[in-house]
Amino acid sequence: MLAYATTIHKSQGSEYPAVVIPLSTQHCAMLARNLLYTGLTRGKRLVVLVGQRRALAIAVRDAAHRQRWSRLREWLRAVALPQVP
Repeated sequence: MLAYATTIHKSQGSEYPAVVIPLSTQHCAMLARNLLYTGLTRGKRLVVLVGQRRALAIAVRDAAHRQRWSRLREWLRAVALPQVP
């Protein structure tokens, strides 16, 4: 039987019959509540979480908005857009 893999980011806006989400504390930067929610809501009929309970607990607790380091504000200032605070 065929199986496909994708990232939660790429799956946004899509639905799948079944979704398997690996959870590991080795990649704790990816254990965010919003990513978990997005992954859980991709499954139409079945969602399976595989991994560590501790990783799930970390993801559920992480409701904090993480600061993005895109430097977008600095780039916009560099092109002299005065309306950007």
